[in-house]
Amino acid sequence: GDHLKVCSQGYTCCSQEMEEKYSQQSKHDFRNAVVELSNHLQTMFSSRYKKFDEFFKELLENAEKSLNDMFVRTYGRLYMQNSELFKDLFVELKRYYVGGNVNLEEMLNEFWARLLERMFRLVNPQYHFTDEYLECVSKYTEQLKPFGDVPRKLKLQVTRAFVAARTFAQGLAVARDVVSKVSAVNPTPQGTQALLKMMYCPHCRGLISVKPCYNYCFNVMRGCLANQGDLDTEWNIFIDSMLLVAERLEGPFNIESVMDPIDVKISDAIMNMQENSMQVSQKVFQGCGQPKTLAQGRTARSVSESGFSARFRPYNPEERPTTAAGTSLDRLVTDVKEKLKQAKKFWSSLPGNICNDEKMSVGTVNENECWNGSAKSRYDFAVTGNGLASQVNNPEVEVDITKPDMVIRRQIMALRVMTNKLKNAYSGNDVDFIDISEESSGEESGSGCELQQCSPEFEFNATEVTGNSNKSDKNVNTSAATRSSLSQAALLLSILFLAVQRQWR
Repeated sequence: GDHLKVCSQGYTCCSQEMEEKYSQQSKHDFRNAVVELSNHLQTMFSSRYKKFDEFFKELLENAEKSLNDMFVRTYGRLYMQNSELFKDLFVELKRYYVGGNVNLEEMLNEFWARLLERMFRLVNPQYHFTDEYLECVSKYTEQLKPFGDVPRKLKLQVTRAFVAARTFAQGLAVARDVVSKVSAVNPTPQGTQALLKMMYCPHCRGLISVKPCYNYCFNVMRGCLANQGDLDTEWNIFIDSMLLVAERLEGPFNIESVMDPIDVKISDAIMNMQENSMQVSQKVFQGCGQPKTLAQGRTARSVSESGFSARFRPYNPEERPTTAAGTSLDRLVTDVKEKLKQAKKFWSSLPGNICNDEKMSVGTVNENECWNGSAKSRYDFAVTGNGLASQVNNPEVEVDITKPDMVIRRQIMALRVMTNKLKNAYSGNDVDFIDISEESSGEESGSGCELQQCSPEFEFNATEVTGNSNKSDKNVNTSAATRSSLSQAALLLSILFLAVQRQWR
């Protein structure tokens, strides 16, 4: 006859040929059980990521189209001659969202400075302005406040909304990838032996219809999924952080409420500049010097060519797209929050969920009529704990607790890094961005100081040069030194983080 082989714990199981066949089948069944449960989770994260990504990108497209249509209708050729300024704004916003290295605050400051240069020429067509003169003008954009409070408010809203939107979308993508990598299980030889014993040894004993006891199955799965169990703590922290950012997306960091009316906000800023053009111009002339006057003929042509009137025509909003990607942010967030809550404790629950399948165990009924590893009888061993360290006492699977799975350790680190980004996004800051402005103290908390109190006053030097007073230079140099120090500190922190991460690996 058949060559009998000892399965484990001293009793005969199957012939060598049958044991090899059942060994492969047991690994196949185990992998399928894990993948079947994980696929639902992976599909959820994948589909929600695609939906959010589609929504955010279409929202930007709609906002850009709305602004372009409105400004062409309102400002006509004047806008078309300067449209690249606004196109660049949306290019940078899109580049930031898809992961580009864009500092939102600096980019928005540059946009308003460039807009001021263009507007300043338009409201003073009788003068000739050199590039150096316009640079002097743009340097003091914040102190002059030519656009009112719109730039400050919009910068705060856009920064917070885009940081939250991008980070949340990244979080969904990271979760999708983590599930994909972690669910690709490959049991150890000891795990394969335990699976064979549980799933197919009863077949060789003639107990084909007898299913494994529930707690027996639980111990085998806890042993085979020990490393996945260790992922659970970091996974739960990550899910909680995603839920917090989701709440921000519904409230003060709602990118839909920021981007949908951005054309109206920028138009309001332009009108504010026009209304205060005389006061702004007078202050600029005091600080940057009196510019040279153009010849009378050239001045007349300049005004005529610009098409600039005493007041821009007010914009009457027409019906515009109210949603992107066929939905709204509120609906997307409500849906994904429910799914995120369901995803908590997925990895620690995985062994039990597998054993709940009637193909894998008898369940919690008929505890005396099940396969306990050696006979059709009750399973008396206690269920071992979750995670790698707990498997030292596992009666069914021999697990080397000194050798953690490095694939899963890398996923734990990926979750940890993403959680750090989410926590920063919850506060409205990019992970690499240190905000020391009054905005960081929180518009909601009411702390901090007003911009007029915090910012140094614009120092005017009533000379003909385009330069700045010594005090102005000092302010600029001090600000640059501060930024340099912060950049060095951020670089040092980044180096330390990479060193720790490399040591971890």
